[in-house]
Amino acid sequence: MKKAFALIIVAGLGSSLQLAYAGEISGKITLKGTPPKEAVNNQITGDANCAKMHAGPVTTHHFVVGPAGELANVVVSLQGVSAKSSGASAAPALLDQKGCEYVPTIMAVQTDQKIVVKNSDPVMHNVHPTPIVAGNKEDNKAQMPNGPDLTFAFSKPENFLKVACNVHPWMFAWITVVDHPYFAVSGKDGAFTIANVPPGKYKIQAVHRKAGTATQEIEVKEGAPANADFTLEVK
Repeated sequence: MKKAFALIIVAGLGSSLQLAYAGEISGKITLKGTPPKEAVNNQITGDANCAKMHAGPVTTHHFVVGPAGELANVVVSLQGVSAKSSGASAAPALLDQKGCEYVPTIMAVQTDQKIVVKNSDPVMHNVHPTPIVAGNKEDNKAQMPNGPDLTFAFSKPENFLKVACNVHPWMFAWITVVDHPYFAVSGKDGAFTIANVPPGKYKIQAVHRKAGTATQEIEVKEGAPANADFTLEVK
């Protein structure tokens, strides 16, 4: 019994030491150039039930850009890492439906990580993931107003897996599925952080649905922060 207890302590210390030596990658994504003007979503305006959930016109939000070019909704991830997905034991990711829109529009999860979909609207939706990578299952489930949550998961990596609502054809979310835990999505300030990265040299990639992809090399040292800023261009 004492021996087993000692082994548990040693294992716990090993895990703690690994985290102690791990580093952190942070950075900011900036958009170069003037993004296209977002279009008014006349389909929401023309739907009486959805329109009344908004105080005014609703636009697309392909480019969410701050005053200094800070770019949101960029998926940043390490490439070619040996680490495996911990998605099966990770906390579920949340995708909501508010005002007849998916929130968030862009998200990232690990393979086999649960995605919990809520319907916070007083109208029916249907949640329709349409993956293109073999092994990721297409599904289509109706969800009544304030109905029970739905749960999905995908077992293969895929960039920007599309989720639609066939009841409201303008509704889309895009989910990037990653096969390891080292990724992030930039916020409205353009910033991102990837925590607990083991020391080593990596390739890091930033991808935006409209502004494209950029990569760079980065080295993470024991317990030290590393920086990776990216500039993407309007295309």
